Amino acid sequence: MRNTLYIATALLLAGCNPNSSTSVEDTAIIADVNKTTGQIEILAPKALNFIDENAQITIHGNGYKWTEGPVWIDDKSGDYLLFSDIPNNTIIKYQPNIGTSLYLEKSGATALYDGDYSQGSNGLLLNQENKLVLMQQGDRRVAVMNSPLSAPSNNFDTLASHYQKLRLNSPNDAVFHSDGSLYFTDPPYGLADGIKDKRKELNHQGIYRLSKTGELTLLDDTVTYPNGIGLSLDEKTLYVAVSDEEHPVWLAYDIEENGTITNKRTFYDAKKFVGVEGEQGMPDGMALHSSGNIFATGPGGVWLFTPEGKVLAKIRTGKLTANCTLSSDEKTLYMTAHDTIMSVPLL
Repeated sequence: MRNTLYIATALLLAGCNPNSSTSVEDTAIIADVNKTTGQIEILAPKALNFIDENAQITIHGNGYKWTEGPVWIDDKSGDYLLFSDIPNNTIIKYQPNIGTSLYLEKSGATALYDGDYSQGSNGLLLNQENKLVLMQQGDRRVAVMNSPLSAPSNNFDTLASHYQKLRLNSPNDAVFHSDGSLYFTDPPYGLADGIKDKRKELNHQGIYRLSKTGELTLLDDTVTYPNGIGLSLDEKTLYVAVSDEEHPVWLAYDIEENGTITNKRTFYDAKKFVGVEGEQGMPDGMALHSSGNIFATGPGGVWLFTPEGKVLAKIRTGKLTANCTLSSDEKTLYMTAHDTIMSVPLL
């Protein structure tokens, strides 16, 4: 096990050192592929409707720098997973029963402006046209790949890069509403010195809504470290993970008819878990299940919540775990955990 496995939580907040890099060769699969790890902790009987307490967590690829932003792709020629390796500025493709391969280089840092940092893409998702949308930390923008999924290229169109003529910090995670609008978080993790970075232009970190017509609205500028984001099945509640060592929480907001958010409240407070042995990590990415329950990465691995904020189970990965996503049939949960991509079967 690497000495870097349980580095300070500050590294998680920073999304790894934006000035660090490794070669593409360094991202190849190494020794522990298909090794099982971790364990399932059942905290309420209802969890057994979704996950077996004896389910095995399997590593599918490792040797990366910091994995994030997984998205499942349904494809007639074979379904697959895409995920970001942020410091290496790449997107990796994982095909079940085949393995991982390089999908795209320069995924989030394309030297858009002189002096920009080298962090790649973070959150990945598909829009209504089945195009890949990327939260680009290095370029400090939300972008869409201007090529089909089957022929990836680092040719991007900008969807949002400035708020009131000032550059965004480093867009992190996002979720689409059925009306085509995009909710996303903009923390400072992609900046070399974070919240104090000299290239930071905005005096806040933001939760935003980008309308289908391109209008960018700041919804909340009071959250210091907004991170993962999710939308309830009825699209009436917005969930936001806060990766703040002082106030590590999951928040919930009501979504109004005009797309703005109100009634900010704590969905779950993780303070007592952060920094405790065996509970490495912070509230981060999330995936909504068709039952309305929420898989959310946090201290120890991935937590399974009810919509009311009750914890049903914890998937303990043994690594700092940044994000997760479901396969389209919801039989598999994929997790980006530090230098690996993992999965666990669901019921």
